[in-house]
Amino acid sequence: MTLSAHANATTVRVRRAIAAAAETDGFGTGLTATLGWCVEVGAWAPRVGEGRTAELWELLAGTAAIDVGAARTLEPHLDALTILAQADRGDLNRPEDTWGVFAAEGPGYHLVAEKSGAGWTLRGTKPWCSLASRLSRALVTATLDDGRRRLFAVDLRADCVRAHDGPWVARGLANIVSAPVDFDDAPAVPVGPAGWYLERPGFAWGGMSVAACWWGAATAIAGRLLTPAQSTNADQLSLVHLGRVDAALWSARAVLAEAAELVDDGRSKQVGERLLSERVRTVVVDAAALTLAEAAEALGPGPLTRDERYARHSADLHLYLQQHHGLRDVARIGRETARQSAAW
Repeated sequence: MTLSAHANATTVRVRRAIAAAAETDGFGTGLTATLGWCVEVGAWAPRVGEGRTAELWELLAGTAAIDVGAARTLEPHLDALTILAQADRGDLNRPEDTWGVFAAEGPGYHLVAEKSGAGWTLRGTKPWCSLASRLSRALVTATLDDGRRRLFAVDLRADCVRAHDGPWVARGLANIVSAPVDFDDAPAVPVGPAGWYLERPGFAWGGMSVAACWWGAATAIAGRLLTPAQSTNADQLSLVHLGRVDAALWSARAVLAEAAELVDDGRSKQVGERLLSERVRTVVVDAAALTLAEAAEALGPGPLTRDERYARHSADLHLYLQQHHGLRDVARIGRETARQSAAW
């Protein structure tokens, strides 16, 4: 299954990059090699909203089908490059840079931005900073003295930046450590005006890029249901498990494909960028969760206890899906739908 309807130079390059990744030993588990691949891909990868969104999401989905951790590394790197381009600050990116986007908030953590002479500095602690100890730079949200949030580019290798190595006891995405980072008057460069990061359409688009990763990871799990269903001894239940997963993933694929078209031709504004993103993410997360559940029922404990790659892929996807906020996100869909005419 592919998200892009037509083969072109971009889709060919995407599929070649995915094929090369699949043949690379340790892809995903070896962070140095994976980050290097992300930098190479970032030099040419399509950007969401610029006419090739389906190809971008196919790149992310194809990467996740090979290794969820690799997709979890690639997606924020590409997101950061897109944000820099949208803010007309591509000058901040060096060819060798590896990027993260740290915008999460959490109780007990506070990061403030202060004007210091001709520049800005960040002081405090930011939670949930994935791979901060392995990346070179990040886009970080911090609070201004008037309570608004603003986005800043920061050098993570500066002496005044300290990435924690935990706590991180996760069995899924074990190599993608997401821990706090301390900033001690760290020099920072503003990217966009105050409030811009959350208000721009690209914020919602980035949420759908994550959903493309979920979908791609789920297709790899679904592939394991083919063998028992194709067996000459296949029973009715094996066909039911495969059928339910196929219908769910096909529906999610169709939603992603339509969303890519809406984003690229501007019709996403008519739907509402945030509403579109929430709908897409909810459909895809439900399909991915169903895939995990059906695979567990159909395959039993065998592959989870004897197949290292399958067990890691399942655990990685399960944790990655926690980026969806469940019923709270669904409630936002209901609230917005109640305010306007339903689209169905």
